[in-house]
Amino acid sequence: MYPAIVAIDGPAASGKSTVGYGLARALDFLFFDTGSLYRAVTWAVLDGGILLGNEPEIGQLAGEIWIEIQPPQPAPQDGRHATVLVDGQDVTWQIRAPEVDRAVSTVSAYAEVRSAMTDRQRQIARRYGSGQAERPGIVLVGRDIGTVVMPEAPLKLYIEATAAVRAQRRHQELCEQGKEVAYAQVLADIERRDRIDSERTHSPLRPAADAVRIDSSERTAAETLAAALAALRTVLAA
Repeated sequence: MYPAIVAIDGPAASGKSTVGYGLARALDFLFFDTGSLYRAVTWAVLDGGILLGNEPEIGQLAGEIWIEIQPPQPAPQDGRHATVLVDGQDVTWQIRAPEVDRAVSTVSAYAEVRSAMTDRQRQIARRYGSGQAERPGIVLVGRDIGTVVMPEAPLKLYIEATAAVRAQRRHQELCEQGKEVAYAQVLADIERRDRIDSERTHSPLRPAADAVRIDSSERTAAETLAAALAALRTVLAA
């Protein structure tokens, strides 16, 4: 009755995760923030003291690490949309740390890392998208879902916003978590990550040709979600 796979892409802090989670709740779909996989690998790299320039060792780690994404449990009640485990350790909030923000684009640009994570994303997407899982569909959020991971998705969205607005959102998020980071540093990190994501050789950040583009710069979260639901209704009516 509706697209079983929804692909949402966009740059950091554009609001794509908020939109994706809202759509997933509205449709009773599984919400899957695919960036969590890359963040988990990056956290493991930093935690293990591996140099960011050591591509062979990072690629090997990505192929060996065991990452699980689980629905949030009744406890803890800390606002998480999902629980991220690395080899059984809950790292849900650790992977959102500023040092992971600064390093994740470097790690995720490596071919072996992208290959390993893309395979896992497709496995999860096809299981839920086929209607053979606990939920009738899936909403995937990332940077190359509509172009590489699931180009066959019946609905593709690209959520964007200006760098200044996105930095403001991320800075507020960090402050609410009790992390003291200067806005200027957050903005610099956002702009650096945009540059790396859009210029990387493997799966660069860009909207799919048939993606519905939604600018959230001057929209509230509710207004952005409403625009996404309108795009969904258009697909249903086709």
